[in-house]
Amino acid sequence: EAWQGIVGHTEWNSEAFFYETGTPKLPAVFRAAVLGVKLRWGRSRTVLVWHCGLLKLAPFICPPVIGGTGSTRVLFLHGVEVWRRHDALTSFLMRGTDLFLSNSDHTWRRFLSFHPECAGIPHRTVHLGLGESLAAAPAIPEGPPAALMIGRMQRDENYKGHREMIEVWPRVLRSMPLAELWIVGGGDLRPELESLVAQLCIASNVRFFGAVPEDEKLGLLERCRALVLPSAAEGFGLVYLEAMRMGRPCIVSTLDAGAEVVNPPEAGLPVDLTDPEQVTDSVLRALTSGDEWDEMAARA
Repeated sequence: EAWQGIVGHTEWNSEAFFYETGTPKLPAVFRAAVLGVKLRWGRSRTVLVWHCGLLKLAPFICPPVIGGTGSTRVLFLHGVEVWRRHDALTSFLMRGTDLFLSNSDHTWRRFLSFHPECAGIPHRTVHLGLGESLAAAPAIPEGPPAALMIGRMQRDENYKGHREMIEVWPRVLRSMPLAELWIVGGGDLRPELESLVAQLCIASNVRFFGAVPEDEKLGLLERCRALVLPSAAEGFGLVYLEAMRMGRPCIVSTLDAGAEVVNPPEAGLPVDLTDPEQVTDSVLRALTSGDEWDEMAARA
């Protein structure tokens, strides 16, 4: 029903095309053309392109006219992959898109800052979701007051706030000596962050878990008091939903879509990463039991 409201028609002949990074281009074009023929026979009129990197295959799947009726090409915008100028062909195909879907208003605004020529094309924000809550009446967990970070630690994605959170942790410990920072994820930035933890003499309060399986991640979410991921460049951030559906408040930055997802102060707190005092205060509030935590957890 939601899709009908977006594209305006209900006749379906659903097919899926998957492209794995590194696949040779010629076979991919051939497969796209074959799918296009199948869709023409089925008189399908809508093609959803799930990533801008696949847009160059769209003309083979979704020609300008299908069965005498104009086709609808829809492009979903996820975040960082569209926050830059693209090559001439991709930009041309973007201008020929009939409808843009974005995972957040923030993603759409950032996209338009690089592609203002697309401002007049219809757009809908479609927030992502993870289903029902896992905690009807969230309770603050027992054990040490722990803040959990979940995210890749890559040098080329050094915007998720790991360094800033580690640097403020000595401040947190002055007011809450038992507070722990749990960091989940892998990447080539981890050794540098571990070295920073050692320099600050906080190794007993900061734990690196590396990449963990899904059940262990859920267990850490259940045992933590808050998710802290004040990232500077999230197009949406599914990890916020993973925490919120378990009743865990989230600390987000003021620079990306995190605040749009968490809607502070409804289900968490926003921080300016350049203000260590504010970050420290927000962490302490998110880790402290009491009415404020109960209210944020319930709303999350």
